[in-house]
Amino acid sequence: MEEEVQDLKISDRYEPVFQWFDAPEDDPLYKVDTIVITGGRNSQKSFAIGTATCIAAKDYARSVLYTRYTMATTEDSIIPEFKEKIDLLNCGPSFEILKDRVNTVDGKAKIVFKGIKTSSGNQTASLKSLKGFSVFVLEEAEEMPDFKQWDKIKKSIRAEKRNLNILILNPATKEHWIYKEFFEERGVEEGFNGIVGNILYIHSTYLDMEREHIADNLWEEFEEAREAYEETKAFTEDELIKLEVTKPRLVKLARYYKHSVLGGWLNNAEGVVFTNWRYGEFEEVAPSVWGQDFGFSTDPTTLVRTSIDKKGKRLYVKLYVYKPKLKTSEIYELNSEYARNGLIYGDSAEPRLISELKGLGNNIKATIKGQGSVTAGIAIMQDFNEIIVDRESVELGREFNNYVWHDKKSKIPVDAYNHAIDAIRYAVYPQYYKKKFELLTN
Repeated sequence: MEEEVQDLKISDRYEPVFQWFDAPEDDPLYKVDTIVITGGRNSQKSFAIGTATCIAAKDYARSVLYTRYTMATTEDSIIPEFKEKIDLLNCGPSFEILKDRVNTVDGKAKIVFKGIKTSSGNQTASLKSLKGFSVFVLEEAEEMPDFKQWDKIKKSIRAEKRNLNILILNPATKEHWIYKEFFEERGVEEGFNGIVGNILYIHSTYLDMEREHIADNLWEEFEEAREAYEETKAFTEDELIKLEVTKPRLVKLARYYKHSVLGGWLNNAEGVVFTNWRYGEFEEVAPSVWGQDFGFSTDPTTLVRTSIDKKGKRLYVKLYVYKPKLKTSEIYELNSEYARNGLIYGDSAEPRLISELKGLGNNIKATIKGQGSVTAGIAIMQDFNEIIVDRESVELGREFNNYVWHDKKSKIPVDAYNHAIDAIRYAVYPQYYKKKFELLTN
């Protein structure tokens, strides 16, 4: 087994994962029941754990529940990835590959792939009958809205063998429950590698990989960003904000390197536009107003429901649509299903599409746009005491975690991670337009 893993050129950072299955009782690894894996781009997180689960099933007869909070059809996404790992391990004859799982041919173990959120996006998938699974993997764990949902599944994993729970994630902000639960509350520094109690921490970066296994264009991209990071890492946040005026690209590259390449947790002060949001339950405290941003090829079309609590200065938001490549007729059907006759404010840059949707029967009109409307819309959203994001709106949460300033002083955000956030602006801004920071009464 060790020779096979070595041949795959997996970083030594992941060696404890493979050693866990054979750990003797006097080894600290034996008591580990949770592994938290963080890292940046090209750090082998998913590759290493995918390989380890194949070995767990084949050599240790361990059944694995392999999940993501949201998962596309397994045969189009995750199954091909696992077939690649099985081929690299040279053990194809040991496995039977099906639509949503991989079974060992001896019938002793299986790797089952499931999305936790249902395809409708309105409720959490029922993960029952988990008896017999001894390994629970949550990939892209930053998408899981709260500790409670993860812990419920973790406690449902019961097998006679030692159980193992693995979280794989790209670090988000330090407000995320994973940071608070596994780092802040336990006094563990980000980037730590080692064991604390029953938890094994693994953090890896592209620097842990052999150079020959990283494409030249990626290496050059990472190194350019590294040089910017080295030049600015001693700067305070206030100094970085001032530097953005004269050297915006330098600061952008440095932040990209720290957060995306090295996999560092992001402080809210480090450029995140919205710091006043949290997950919670959607409440319709006032009649809902809907917002819609239009995409097509790679950009998603979005539909967000909003309700404003004027007295408590709270904005409740829930995402219903987040899909690319939607035709006009499909957008109409989704709007009719979710918003029904509710008022939708759409992107005014698409007047023809809005006209077509209105002609089909949607209650939709163009939002108010103009000079300064983006900045004003952001300011309105920042002025709420809280923006409460429905727990099932994982794509919206991802946007809030990654929507950052390009130039904070000039109030210019980076044009990315904003498709659902823009839809919120479209819905909220017209309600404040006539009198800033006061709701319209009509």
